[in-house]
Amino acid sequence: MQGDGGVLFLSGVGEVTVAVAHDGLSFQPLHLDVSSSCWSSITMQPKLQSKLQFSDVYAVEHLDVGPVCGPWNTRTVVQGKRNTEMNRFVVHAITRSRKQPSPWVPCEYMFGHKDLETCKTWAEHISGCINKEQDRPKNLMVFVHPLCGKGRGCKNWEMVAPLFERAKVKTKVIFTERAGHAYATLASLSDKELKKFDGVIAVGGDGLFNEILNGLLSTRHKNSYPPTPEGCRYFGSNYKCQEYTNNGVSNNMATGDDVNVLSGNLNTPDDHEPLLSTAQSTGLDISSSNQVPFVSFPNNWFRLGIIPSGSTDAIVLSTTGERDPVTSALLIILGRRISLDIAQVVRWKSSPTAEVLPTVRYAASFAGYGFYGEVIRESENYRWMGPARYDFSGTMVFLKHRSYEARVAFLEVGNTRSLTTSADNTINGVQPLQYHQSRPHKTICRTNCFICKETSTSEHNSGDEILASSRTSCENQKWVWSEGRFLSVGAAVISCRNERAPDGLVADAHLSDGFLHLLLIRDCPLPFYLWHLTQFTKKGSDPLSFKFVEHHKTPAFTFMSSHDESVWNLDGELFQACEVSVQACRGLVSLFASGPEV
Repeated sequence: MQGDGGVLFLSGVGEVTVAVAHDGLSFQPLHLDVSSSCWSSITMQPKLQSKLQFSDVYAVEHLDVGPVCGPWNTRTVVQGKRNTEMNRFVVHAITRSRKQPSPWVPCEYMFGHKDLETCKTWAEHISGCINKEQDRPKNLMVFVHPLCGKGRGCKNWEMVAPLFERAKVKTKVIFTERAGHAYATLASLSDKELKKFDGVIAVGGDGLFNEILNGLLSTRHKNSYPPTPEGCRYFGSNYKCQEYTNNGVSNNMATGDDVNVLSGNLNTPDDHEPLLSTAQSTGLDISSSNQVPFVSFPNNWFRLGIIPSGSTDAIVLSTTGERDPVTSALLIILGRRISLDIAQVVRWKSSPTAEVLPTVRYAASFAGYGFYGEVIRESENYRWMGPARYDFSGTMVFLKHRSYEARVAFLEVGNTRSLTTSADNTINGVQPLQYHQSRPHKTICRTNCFICKETSTSEHNSGDEILASSRTSCENQKWVWSEGRFLSVGAAVISCRNERAPDGLVADAHLSDGFLHLLLIRDCPLPFYLWHLTQFTKKGSDPLSFKFVEHHKTPAFTFMSSHDESVWNLDGELFQACEVSVQACRGLVSLFASGPEV
């Protein structure tokens, strides 16, 4: 029917000629005296457009006979009446908010015709056109956290659920009842059952998303452990990491130490429940399962989504630019897709005296040690304060001003300019860091980011290429050591934007370039550290330009500390570890999003 058309009555406009093209509809008022007022002066609903892309249409509904409004802001009437009873159908689409350019809002185009069959034909044809749109989900599993963000999880789902119903997207809704509920459900779900869904949605904060992420990847991500400075041997011991993969029998997703750290006394900043609890079995002993998965990541069909309902919602803000449940719901329904890097964190030892036992976890936004981990741990003493406990505990940890002795080694990339090349200064083939690196020009990740698209096919500067090369030839690895006393050690996978840090921790971090942004904050006077932290609250500032701050773009790093109670913050989840290896897994998962818009 490309190029076909007809005459319909459009509510608020009047009679229009409708033309159908391969990519959408266009309509033009028959009465020229009402055209300008109809398209530019409508105030009763979001501004209507004269052309509608099928990619922006999420539903078509056939309605019973009812009133169709005549043209607004004019004196034109139809058959002597302002409202006319007609057969009707509604095209549900998206448009922009009038107040802000980025948030999406639903809008309706109500068409009418005196003939019932004509209405049905038009509705069926437009429905057929939008059904041809690829990548739109048909069946989703939804986890709703009822306690996150002061109960916003349930309220937000009630608000957006009608959109999914209208778009005929089936949803299996699970309200989480305990810590680790989503993790246990997904980790124990057979791949046959998982393949019935097009994706999993988290109605909650970053903590719930992290739980879902780890539940999915625990047995379904086939990848070697991160490389280490001594090549193919575990750093700091004689442990060999040969041929170990995330679903090999030697990979333990959690140990007794994990369960103690992630017990019911520890909550996430975004969700008011911990990731894991010892109260009941959570399916953690995945390595003992005989199941051979045939669903693996990355893949090109399964996606994750978030309806933001947490305390910070950094992942949503970094991937869509908006903390808006309706916008996120529409992105999911319309099947938008972006690839997202994930940090694979392998703990070798939970404490200096513990045995070497690799334990794998994943983080989508951030992995932090020192200040970042202590804030989450300290907040557990003030649970009665609610979400305000994070501000209070952050202040308390800041005033203590603790630093930690540690050693960090990271893989050098070609554009690093802070390294010495003198062979006499190498230690076991690893070059020591000598001076502060220069600050390159920032390229911000946006929708249709050319860097994320370029690295998906480029043979240069890709984190995955560097990691693959490092595994192929251990002798050619180029590691750089940085050691001393640090206030914090952090690795940002994405920008980590939030309402208090409008540019995030690393403004120019990209969603899918295969790199981590390693942030090493060396011990410094308290006023300097305060100056550094306050720069995050100012849009356009550069909090990483201080001399006591090291910022390295790297595909992998390793960390060692002799501190007995070393804890990491992984997307707001506590993880006890004194020796870890971390690598960026480029585009490991796909997200229902389109990238942050300008």
